[in-house]
Amino acid sequence: MTISLAFLIFVVIGFLATAIRILNEYERGVIFRLGRVIKAKGPGIIILIPVIDKMKKVDLRTITLDVPSQDIITRDNVSVKVSAVVYFRVMDPVSAVIEVENFLFATSQLAQTTLRSVCGQAELDTLLAEREQINEKIQNILDLDTEPWGVKVSKVEVKDIDLPDEMKRAMAKQAEAERERRSKIINAEGEFQAAEKLAQAAEIINKAPAALQLRYLQTLREISAENNSTTLFPIPIDLFRPFIRDQKRSDKKTSQDDTD
Repeated sequence: MTISLAFLIFVVIGFLATAIRILNEYERGVIFRLGRVIKAKGPGIIILIPVIDKMKKVDLRTITLDVPSQDIITRDNVSVKVSAVVYFRVMDPVSAVIEVENFLFATSQLAQTTLRSVCGQAELDTLLAEREQINEKIQNILDLDTEPWGVKVSKVEVKDIDLPDEMKRAMAKQAEAERERRSKIINAEGEFQAAEKLAQAAEIINKAPAALQLRYLQTLREISAENNSTTLFPIPIDLFRPFIRDQKRSDKKTSQDDTD
């Protein structure tokens, strides 16, 4: 009697050990009964029929997939290396188990292929300046292709773009030339604005000649404030106008006498 009771207890313990499964909140169990899918169960305690039922666990948390660096030739024939990171999660555990052998490996291979295809269709300037559009395009393609597997791609980020050394030097020269061009344009605009102001000042002085003398006095005050050893005195041209006028009259009269 004691042996039978002990054997019964052993059988019950063995049955419970093989029949009871505990799943975490982020896990689901896809149940196969005699090879056919029943449904996905969980979380909590799951009771299986020994030998008849089998369970495949699926993690529903977001998975971070690191896409290794890919050798890519862009549309303008520049060789670069591009790496990315993909964020996705399983939305349908049943499809993730029965529609693809290994959804993680399949998503990784698909991400590498899509990264090479999308980046190869873009030019280098587009790849560097419009990275958000590249990310969105890769995400849309991956999400569409992985939808039958019950996988949702939530985000794709191009992580690193490695350029050849020759291309880096060429881009540095281009950036330097662009800065020099902007500097020349700014200097030219400054000269143009200064010329406009000088023209306006000349018009004002032409209307009021006394303003020129005031400007001379202001310049003298600025020079004397700097404690310079040399002082410049502007000579008013108006003082010489009578002499110049008399000299012109004298030369004209002399010329007439010589003609007579």
